Amino acid sequence: MTSTSSASRPFTKACILVLDGAGIGALPDVADFGDPPTVNTLSNLAHAVGPLNLPNFQRLGLGNLADMPGVPPADQPGAFLVRMAELSNGKDTPTGHWEMVGVRTTQPFATYADGFPPEIIEEFQRLSGYEILGNLVSSGTVILDQLGPEHMRTGKPIVYTSADSVFQIAAHEGVMPIDELHRICQIAREMLDKYRVGRVIARPFIGRPGSFKRTYNRKDFSMPPPKGTLLDQLVQAGIPVLGVGKIQDIFAGCGIPESIHTEGNTDGIAHTLEAVRDRRGLIFTNLVDFDALYGHRRDPQGFYRAMVEADAALPALLDALGDDGLLVMTADHGNDPTYMGSTDHTREYVPLILASRRFDRTGGADLGTTDSFAALGQTLAQNFGVAPLPIGQSFFREITAG
Repeated sequence: MTSTSSASRPFTKACILVLDGAGIGALPDVADFGDPPTVNTLSNLAHAVGPLNLPNFQRLGLGNLADMPGVPPADQPGAFLVRMAELSNGKDTPTGHWEMVGVRTTQPFATYADGFPPEIIEEFQRLSGYEILGNLVSSGTVILDQLGPEHMRTGKPIVYTSADSVFQIAAHEGVMPIDELHRICQIAREMLDKYRVGRVIARPFIGRPGSFKRTYNRKDFSMPPPKGTLLDQLVQAGIPVLGVGKIQDIFAGCGIPESIHTEGNTDGIAHTLEAVRDRRGLIFTNLVDFDALYGHRRDPQGFYRAMVEADAALPALLDALGDDGLLVMTADHGNDPTYMGSTDHTREYVPLILASRRFDRTGGADLGTTDSFAALGQTLAQNFGVAPLPIGQSFFREITAG
C-alpha cells in the first residue's frame, strides 16, 4: 500500500450502503430516458409527506444536497458530500452499481417495450420444458393479480418485463419449488447473454387469488461485469469483501467472495451492523425496500418510513466503524415515488455521503458535483491502495486532510 502521512491515513474498513433508488434530482439528459425534469426522489418525497424528521441525515448534511423540508442544510455538515452524475447509458440497477466500482456502460442493456419477441420465448420454452404465461410489460404486483390464478391452475410460470432490461419469472412457492424456479432462471440467463438482457429475476410469491404477496426469496441472475472492477482488485489484494443483500447477484458473484442473503431493509441493516463490528475490508450493502416496495409502487409514505429506519441506524453504524472506518452512502439511480407517469426508475443525480467518527473532530464539507458514480470506487481504490479505476474522481485527499 502506498505510504501516507498520519494526517491522511487510510481507513481500514469501509461500508457502502446503497439506499436503492434515493436520487436527488434530474440529470440534464433526463428526457433521453423518458423522465420529466421535475423528478427528484428525496426532494419530492419531502414535499409530499414532509416536513421530514431525519436528524442524523440532517447532521451529516443530506439537506445540503437537495431541497428537503424538515432537513435543512447544515452550516457545518458532519460528512463530506458529493452530487454524482451518472456517466453510463442507463438508469437501472446493474448499470448504477457497476459504475460505482469503475465500469462505464456505453451500450445499454436491451429492453423490450412490447414484451419479448417469439424467438426468445420459444427458445426459453424449449430449453426449460415449460409453456409460459404472460410475456407482458407489467408491474410485478399487477401481473400476479392478472395471471396468478391461472398459474396456480396450470403450473405455467409467468414471464414479464418492465422498462428495465429484465426477464422476470414469477411462480408460486406452493406450485413451483424455489430450486426449480432458480433452475429455469439459470437457463434463461445463459440463453439471454447473447441478447444483452441485464438481469433474469426469480420472483417467487405466496398467498391466494386476491392476496398474493411476493417473498424475499427473490434472486437476480445478472450478466457478469467486465473484469478489473474495484471489487476484483480488492480481492486480488487480499482485502476482504462482503456483499449484503442482492449485491452478489448484481455482480454475478464477481469480486464478491462472501455474501449474506437478507429479507428487506431491517434485516439488511442488522447484518450490516454485525459485519462492520467484526470485519475489516469492504462491506457492500444494498437496501432494496426503498426501490422494490416503495419507489416502484409509488408509495411516498413507505419510502419515508424506510428513510426514518435508515436514519435511526446511522449512529450505531458510525460507532461500529469507529475512527478507522468509513461509511459511504449512495444510491444506484432515482425512483421518485411521487412521479405517476410510470412506475420505473428515474434518471437522477445520486448522493455520495462520506461519514466517519473521525470527522466528528474535523467536520465535513460540500465537495460539489462530479461526473461519475465511480467517484465512490475511485476514492476507495486510493484508500485501500489498489490501482486507480479508469473513470471517476477520487476524494480521498479531501476527506483525510484534516
